[in-house]
Amino acid sequence: MSLLPHPAAGAATPLVSLTAVVFDTETTSLDVQKGRVIEIGAVAIVNGVLVPEMRFQQYINPNEAIPPASMAIHHINDAMVTDAPDFASVFRSFRSFSADHLLLGYALDFDLAILKAEQERASLPWSVPRNLCVRSLVRFLRPPLPDYSLDAVANWLGLEAKDRHSSVGDSLLTAAIFNALLPRLRARNIRTLAEAIAACQAQNEGADTNSLSGLSSADVMARADSYPYRHRVRDVMSKPPIKIEDNVKVGVALNQLVTEKISSLFVRRSREWGILTERDLLRGLLSDGASVLNRAAGSLATFPLATVAESDRIYVAIGRMSQKHIRHLGVVNAAGELTGALSQRDLLRVRSEKALALSQSMSEAATLPELAQVWRGLSTAARALMQEDVDPRDIASIISSEVCSLTARAARMAEAEMAASRPLGLDYAVMVLGSGGRGESLLALDQDNAIIFQGGEAEQTWLLAMARRMNAILDEVGVPLCKGKVMAMYPAWCQSDSGWRRQVAGWMSKADPQDVMNADILFDFQAVHGNAGLAEDFRNDSIAAVSQNESFLKLLSIAAVQAPSTLGWFGRFATDEKGRIDLKRSGIMPIFTAARVAALHNRIHERSTKDRLLALRGRPDYPQKSIESLLEAHGMLLGIILNQQLADIEQGIPPGNTVDPNMLSARERDRLKWALEQVKSVRDILGDPV
Repeated sequence: MSLLPHPAAGAATPLVSLTAVVFDTETTSLDVQKGRVIEIGAVAIVNGVLVPEMRFQQYINPNEAIPPASMAIHHINDAMVTDAPDFASVFRSFRSFSADHLLLGYALDFDLAILKAEQERASLPWSVPRNLCVRSLVRFLRPPLPDYSLDAVANWLGLEAKDRHSSVGDSLLTAAIFNALLPRLRARNIRTLAEAIAACQAQNEGADTNSLSGLSSADVMARADSYPYRHRVRDVMSKPPIKIEDNVKVGVALNQLVTEKISSLFVRRSREWGILTERDLLRGLLSDGASVLNRAAGSLATFPLATVAESDRIYVAIGRMSQKHIRHLGVVNAAGELTGALSQRDLLRVRSEKALALSQSMSEAATLPELAQVWRGLSTAARALMQEDVDPRDIASIISSEVCSLTARAARMAEAEMAASRPLGLDYAVMVLGSGGRGESLLALDQDNAIIFQGGEAEQTWLLAMARRMNAILDEVGVPLCKGKVMAMYPAWCQSDSGWRRQVAGWMSKADPQDVMNADILFDFQAVHGNAGLAEDFRNDSIAAVSQNESFLKLLSIAAVQAPSTLGWFGRFATDEKGRIDLKRSGIMPIFTAARVAALHNRIHERSTKDRLLALRGRPDYPQKSIESLLEAHGMLLGIILNQQLADIEQGIPPGNTVDPNMLSARERDRLKWALEQVKSVRDILGDPV
């Protein structure tokens, strides 16, 4: 059984959704130059799940006697290998099984060295396979153990060691150890394959074998058609949707399809919508003949109707059709009303067949590895879109959309786990805050979320427990817990509607810096799950209240105008001890803060920095040249940060908001200097609040 149908892991693949081959060898000796391989065994991990039945095991005839000392360890004797094939034949079969997938093993330096010697002996070409050593990961964690043997580590992790010193048995134990290490690695900020390999290299163990060779080509996809990422469903849907009642005769429905020159009708049954397509009618005619024309249309229709939102980008619709194997979708507005139709024909008109459907299973993912597998596509999509020169703000908006979708899916999963104890009539909404709510997330993500609800202590108790599970799910699939504890699992960020209103009023009545920071994070929120209307009412009332409080608006402005400058004498960059510049603190934060304050002051309800600045165009109180300069600088800075994050991810460095100016070309450094100079224009927008 081959792993070929499964995609190979790339640098940005989360460890929790890794597909890999865990292998081990048994040999005649521990001397790499003299020893011969007499057995290769392997098992598969697919999307983070050990699949024991997907295995490989084969004895090898070494054409020499097996020493008694070796037989005492692995119990393989000469009779067992006499009729076995030679190394070259077995190794070709093993590579057919493992394909191009990552190889996992324990103390891999020995296994790879002896495989190299065997291949050279058999005149086979040698190249270092993509690999990850589990013992190196254990050494990185530095557990308090007398040694790092397989048995000692298994005992530390509470795992039972079975069939030791058989190649398949040791492979199974290594796979179990790897999966047991994942929470500990996550706590050390090791989440992706590249980060794990970098951690192994830091141990100075097997630096040659633990190479990133092969990861880059696996992780860089072909140039993508960017249209589905930049445009929304409402741009291509057909409207108005053609609707019928479920009791309408099939013959009438067929006549309407022909007359309207459409391929489907939406069928209403009480409060539920379904769909009747050309294929449904053909199947009905084939099974029942002409008599089907007198049946009710609802009897042939499919319920419930699969839908997407008007505001979803086209790639989300592509993914939904692919996941559900369907050709038609209904389109709904923010209120859940059916407003349009979308078919594969509509999508073909926009070259969608080339698009990467990033969200193809986000809403359908049933397990954490499945969710992480979808999530890992973010950096790949971002890289392809940057290569197509898509506006970095559009890419950030796509990433933010996925953050919102991922948070909503995590909330639904947590909610389902706790459904039995849910308070009756509970009304609440999960909100994504900060950059995710603004639509400006890049790849240096952590969690910023909150909950608003109707009710009292009982409701809050259940929601806090649900939120703890939601936050844990997000952390496991690749969105780390917020170090500042801005998460719904904490009572300060899980409050009733009345509690939130009191909180905002309290923030505005004081000059506490922490209150200002909390307000800064909150005001950009986006409801992603539950009753969005409850959240929007609170947001609208908060904007109205803050817009009338000049002293609080000035406090919000201070962080923007006091941002540190990263340009020193003669235009030189002022870098930190690592030779980097924090472009969030000194660049994009002053810009998005200024845009937010101006929006609050003018009761502008737009969320993104770009849309807020655009809404200030033509207003006499704001210098238009400064607005245009900030608009261009904002996109430029986001692009520079995103390029650095993609480079860091490839090298196994956790992405952040700092940039190494030495990695930029001369032209890019000039652009960066220009953008940082424009940040001073925030004073033209805000005045001097100090």
